Amino acid sequence: MARSCYDGSNHKREAVLMQIGFIGTGVMGTGIVGNLLNAGQKVVVYNRTKAHAQAVLDAGATWAETPQAVAAKADIIMTMVGYPQDVEDVYTREDGIFAGARPGSIIVDMTTSTPALAVKLAQLAHDHQLLALDAPVSGGDVGAKQATLTVMVGGDQDAYERVLPVFQQLGQRVHYFGDAGKGQHTKMANQIMIAGTMTGLTEMLVYAKAAGLNLSDVLATLSSGGADNWSMDNYVPRILKGDYTPGFFAKHFLKDLRIALQEADRMGLDLPATKQAKLLYEAMVDDYDLGNDGTQGLIKTYEQH
Repeated sequence: MARSCYDGSNHKREAVLMQIGFIGTGVMGTGIVGNLLNAGQKVVVYNRTKAHAQAVLDAGATWAETPQAVAAKADIIMTMVGYPQDVEDVYTREDGIFAGARPGSIIVDMTTSTPALAVKLAQLAHDHQLLALDAPVSGGDVGAKQATLTVMVGGDQDAYERVLPVFQQLGQRVHYFGDAGKGQHTKMANQIMIAGTMTGLTEMLVYAKAAGLNLSDVLATLSSGGADNWSMDNYVPRILKGDYTPGFFAKHFLKDLRIALQEADRMGLDLPATKQAKLLYEAMVDDYDLGNDGTQGLIKTYEQH
């Protein structure tokens, strides 16, 4: 029976080395690959723009010209790309992962994507004699760099058992939730919660500034009480320094909120607070053209009023 949950505070990470393929060396992927390399893993990478992979290539990763070439060299193929359509493309195109993966290999999509696509990829993987996991993460760029991510996993339990030691090298908490799509559903629950904290921290700052309070003192005080949360601790200091570089792109967060609300509709749920957060991020991304800012850039839209 697999361990359903790994908590890095209670268990020592196991040193299991294997050939890993990683596709998508953006903000998150770069940090993850760096930690895999630090753990001694051999990693072959592909990214749509090779220049964006230079940091991990300099750190010891090797380059492959196509997703197919990555898959042909790897026991585990991990993907972290932008949108569901990008996920499907990198797996199913003519020179994609399914064209190169060897029978018995494991595919692991770490992109925040749709549960339905996770189920589809698992079915296609089984057709190719592969195992599949959907394993989105939470923790932002800081968690990716520091190997403190939370990993939410769905898919084949046999695959989970085999990949768990690798997950332990990039995250401090890993939980298996069940069959294909369950990891993505868990990430949607996470993003619904984050939506509330991001709008809350933004309006907290707007209010505190209008009241003439010292914002650094407000942060220090709130972070020691019941209002404390990860987003406030990590993003308010950036806002106070005028740093809107993306730990997580606003355009990707908007994508996640849209997926969450689509899934809620399918389940007959009404989530009015999440709908409002989506409208606010739509204004940020579509009206103010700030989609390449981090999610903390939401405060800029309030400053425009």
